[in-house]
Formats: sequence, structure tokens, C-alpha cells
Amino acid sequence: MFTGIVEEVGKLATLSVKGSDAVLEIEARAVLESTAVGDSISVDGVCLTVTRLARDRFWADAMAETVRRTTLAGKRRGAGLNLERALTLGSRLGGHLVTGHVDGVGTVVRVSTEARTTVLALDVPAPVAAVTVPQGSIAVDGVSLTVVSAADTAVTVSLIPHTVAHTTLRDVRAGASVNLEGDLIGKYVRAYLRGPMPAEGLTWEKLSEAGFV
Repeated sequence: MFTGIVEEVGKLATLSVKGSDAVLEIEARAVLESTAVGDSISVDGVCLTVTRLARDRFWADAMAETVRRTTLAGKRRGAGLNLERALTLGSRLGGHLVTGHVDGVGTVVRVSTEARTTVLALDVPAPVAAVTVPQGSIAVDGVSLTVVSAADTAVTVSLIPHTVAHTTLRDVRAGASVNLEGDLIGKYVRAYLRGPMPAEGLTWEKLSEAGFV
């Protein structure tokens, strides 16, 4: 589990595609502190497991499903990557709950500025749009962002100057593909409402089963 607050921008050193899988070698510093093999790191919003460590880099495998559902396989050597270590129970939740399980790839339609705020207009897949609401949250390449507006598959998000300065979103342009993860709570609520309603109505037991308690 992550928060969408990027700790550092790493660099893709190598990307080795092996059949439908891939191995990433990523240069980093901050996220390697107290990290061990087997730990999870969010890489552009994708939860990856550290398989090998060195002083200034780590390696991670991307399985076939990850390659199909995300932008990772299309990254080029030297590309910047948003990195975040997994949330600990004692951490402040500065963004929102992010699992690192990408729901789909969206497209940046437009980049504009309003005073000191950068606004991204996105075209998002229907499953992401269905759980996105104005003033809610969405993860874009692993960055927790506030939703300004949402209508059908058109979503706009705002970035404060700090986010622009400390993530790869500073380089995003119209036409770029981005990894998207919809709001976790919204997904649970939508799944619950779409399912058959229990005969006894809403109970604490049903809420617990749905992950709310």
C-alpha cells in the first residue's frame, strides 16, 4: 500500500524484455534506505517487488499482466520514474490509499496553467472514470492528485508547484500515456452497489466483508 506522495524520481538504467515479462534496473537513492529484497516499491504507480539491490540501484520483475496493463514496457533507458516505498503503519497518510495495482492507461489531452497551478486534462478508461468524482483522488503515474472535474471519461486534475518540481509529471505533454489507479474506496463502493443486495439489508458484517470495517 502506498500514499501517492513520490519520494524521489529514479532513472531507468536498463529494461530487459523476456518474452511477455520484463526486468527493470532502476537507479535510485532515497527509496533504497532500509529497503530489503522482497520489499515493494511503487514505480510510476506500479507496485513492484525488489528482487536485487545494489548501493545505488535495484532490480524488479514486471510480469506479463503488468506489462500489458501499464506503460512500463514502453519506457526508454534514462527515463525518469516516480518512486515511493510501501506505506508503514506509523507513516502519515499525506495523499490517499494507493495499491499500486494499475487500473488502466490514460492519455494526457491537454496541459495548462492557472496562476501557479498546473492542470492536466486526461482521457481515462471507463473503469477509472466510474470511480472518479470531483474533489476526489486519483493516482497518475503513482502521484496522488486531486480531481478538479469528471465527466464521462474526461477528467482534469491539478498539480501544485511542489508536485511539478518533484515528480516526472513536470515533463508530461499532450499525447503522453500515463498509468492510472482509481480511488480504492470508490471501487469498493461501486462493486458493493453493483452486487446483489443482502436480504437483511446493510449490516456491520457486510461492511466488514466489503473492507470498510
